[in-house]
Amino acid sequence: MGTRKRLKKRIKKMIHSEHMLPSIGLASFLESTVVPIPLETLLIPLMQARREKLWLIAAVTTLGCLVGALLGYFIGYFLFDLLRDPIMTYITTEQEFETFKGQMDTHGFWFVFSTGVTPIPLQIAMLIAGVTSYSLFLYMLAITTSRCIRYFGLAILVYFFGNRTEKIVRRYKWQVVVGISILIAGFITYKILSA
Repeated sequence: MGTRKRLKKRIKKMIHSEHMLPSIGLASFLESTVVPIPLETLLIPLMQARREKLWLIAAVTTLGCLVGALLGYFIGYFLFDLLRDPIMTYITTEQEFETFKGQMDTHGFWFVFSTGVTPIPLQIAMLIAGVTSYSLFLYMLAITTSRCIRYFGLAILVYFFGNRTEKIVRRYKWQVVVGISILIAGFITYKILSA
């Protein structure tokens, strides 16, 4: 059985399970920390099938991510030196890490924010924020804002487009990501030029 079919089977089981909300919270925690789960693949069918819990699903997903973001920050802050080799092997490279570290030093909040809505792995921002002792308050504000846009944005799409949402997201995913990235880049440029 293919990965896609297995995922669909699990989603069908989860949809009416009494453990649906804790399961989605755990999936979000794992996606933000160690397992690159395509969370939208899970969320959209779940939101479509359980529209009465649409906003609660988005909230629990966001909360799971925030718990993962805190863990990632503290790993970067307290354990980075101990875990440096596996991080550089499985998550990023030394060169990328130094580039992202420069972004954190220069753009802090906006760098963290952009990783929450673009394809840059959130794990990198979490670790770098911890390593550089970036403000925990600003870090959590950036993560919260970006992930609310991502998950409540999906909920809004499901609210307005219902069962067509999955098709719309699949068809226009890259356009949405590129659009959001351009908006963020434009805003960062504006902030830099107006400083």
